[in-house]
Amino acid sequence: MLTNHARLMQFFSVAKEITGRKKMQKMIYILQKSNVPFEEKFHFHFYGPYSEELTLRVEELYNLGFLDETKEDKGNYSQYHYTITSEGETFLDQFAVEMPAIAERVEMLQHRSSRFLELVATMLYFDGLSFDEMIEKIHLVKGKQNYTDEEIQEAGRVIADMKH
Repeated sequence: MLTNHARLMQFFSVAKEITGRKKMQKMIYILQKSNVPFEEKFHFHFYGPYSEELTLRVEELYNLGFLDETKEDKGNYSQYHYTITSEGETFLDQFAVEMPAIAERVEMLQHRSSRFLELVATMLYFDGLSFDEMIEKIHLVKGKQNYTDEEIQEAGRVIADMKH
């Protein structure tokens, strides 16, 4: 049971800080689709792939004192920041978990906007379709985002980089 928690803690340890719940969800999903052994189940939701399991697991880690969650009021919405606590670091030191090296991939994703990560995650969600069908599906389910051909091409490059 604690293995999945420890894997998430490893992610937060490497990331140092994650800004935004949506960004965190997309980063974990993209890493999962890039063969990082996160086991949370995702389904398609308003902002692309979403995992209730991940939300609950992060809440548990916060309640255990392993993660710090700070809420920043942005006027018309709230933004959340996540950092690992010293108790979380102690937990990681005591609970060895097998994880591939993810630092480079996490850093690459952290420098992207949550809007862009939503595109990457959505493309990965529909990766069973042909490229043309995937693009058509993205424009259908994400029409309001108005993704450009350049953004879609860049997302394709990120996906290729993540799988190597």
